[in-house]
Amino acid sequence: MLKANLNFSKLPQRYLFLDIAKRVSAFSEKHPDADIIRMGIGDVTRPLAPAVIEAMHKAVDDCAASETFHGYGPERGYLWLREAIVNGDYALLGVKMSPDDIFINDGAKSDTGNIGDILAPGTTVGITDPVYPVYVDTNLMRGNEIKYITCNAENGFTGDIPKEKLDVVYLCYPNNPTGAVITRSKLKQWVDYALENGAIIMYDSAYEAFIRNSEIPHSIYEIEGARKCAIEFRSFSKTAGFTGVRCGYTVIPQELMAKDESGKTVNLNALWERRQSCKFNGASYISQRGALAVYSEQGRAQTRATIDHYLETARIIRECMQEIGLNPQGGENAPYIWAQTPGGMDSWQFFDMLLEKAQVVVTPGSGFGPAGQGYFRITSFADRQRTIEAMERIKNMIKYA
Repeated sequence: MLKANLNFSKLPQRYLFLDIAKRVSAFSEKHPDADIIRMGIGDVTRPLAPAVIEAMHKAVDDCAASETFHGYGPERGYLWLREAIVNGDYALLGVKMSPDDIFINDGAKSDTGNIGDILAPGTTVGITDPVYPVYVDTNLMRGNEIKYITCNAENGFTGDIPKEKLDVVYLCYPNNPTGAVITRSKLKQWVDYALENGAIIMYDSAYEAFIRNSEIPHSIYEIEGARKCAIEFRSFSKTAGFTGVRCGYTVIPQELMAKDESGKTVNLNALWERRQSCKFNGASYISQRGALAVYSEQGRAQTRATIDHYLETARIIRECMQEIGLNPQGGENAPYIWAQTPGGMDSWQFFDMLLEKAQVVVTPGSGFGPAGQGYFRITSFADRQRTIEAMERIKNMIKYA
């Protein structure tokens, strides 16, 4: 009989957000009239920028005529989008980047999950805890050894530099789920660690557009030496509302190297191009045209206004959590607020109580890893008025609990 990949048995029975959806669905069946406010999943709620819509309409029209029709695109993505990324995201930071360092994808989640294809099985992987579940689950699927790096209030939710040698380290800043940011000096320590140990940093900067503090780095490549030890993932999902459109990109500098089993040096940029040309047909021409519009003058202004809206919503949530004494983290340079459950309550117990008594859905912190126990995450990707109502419900629930 055919053998299944037994590494899947190491995974939780269900993906975190599927588990949440099942609980909410069960509650809704029992209480069909309940007015549930969902503040758990990080899906955007505001429409795409007008400049993006206009560009995508034009791209659809292109597909209606044989002279302008586009089929399969280049494996790395269209050059005009990669050049816009170089000039619009990196040159402004003073970071040297080539279009050939960049691979367009259908969203950061896919590449953060698939990047392990170019690494040897049995890799030792350091993952900050609490963490976005995809990093953990995809490495367990490959049979890799995971070492958790605890992130807590004492270390600013940025983790202590490991004393042991790791092959790969996953970092995400601004962080999902904690909303924490990392200082330039701390990020330099991580880069130094990677260079000293021959490790690779998988740096997820999907939320960099939310940074408003000029002292906080937007990219790991702002740190000297990072091009020799880091892969960066970015997404238009949170930057420009592309959660349903699907487009992002991965940066693999051409000087990033690894060794094969024989000790031969291999170029990871070339390996990833080979992998993508085999397993991926690219993001659509229409979505890439939409992404290009993000870098126009109008697109920049419109997407920034949307992010400012979410940050204002985050401020409202953060101040509510402060008012009721739940010690919030994040919400200033990130769209997520990470708060403690009241009275040391278990994360899932608080989730159930909040759903039952306030009809508000959050994400239980323990779903992001062992260090998330006793915390919960709230997203600012929600309607403003519904957010205000949710905060009043939570305050009343805590007050009379």
